[in-house]
Amino acid sequence: MRLRDTSLSFVVNFLLGVAWAAVLLGAVTAFLSNYSNSFLFAILSSVIATLPGMIGVLLIEHFITSKEKHEELQKQTKLLEKLTQKEQNS
Repeated sequence: MRLRDTSLSFVVNFLLGVAWAAVLLGAVTAFLSNYSNSFLFAILSSVIATLPGMIGVLLIEHFITSKEKHEELQKQTKLLEKLTQKEQNS
């Protein structure tokens, strides 16, 4: 995982897996329950059923990306503080 904190990484990975499972489960159940009506309707309902899971995946990925951005900004801040200290000393 991309996160450094192991407990947070475990929780985020678990939730990401749950979100992908919701996508898959929603797509399959919606398709199979509406297949007898019409193939086009089954595909459309399958796409609509995947939306809640995909929103969950999107939110978790956004959380991961913002956490990575925060960690990178912390690294840059430390480097800038070191640079300003060197400039003040010289």
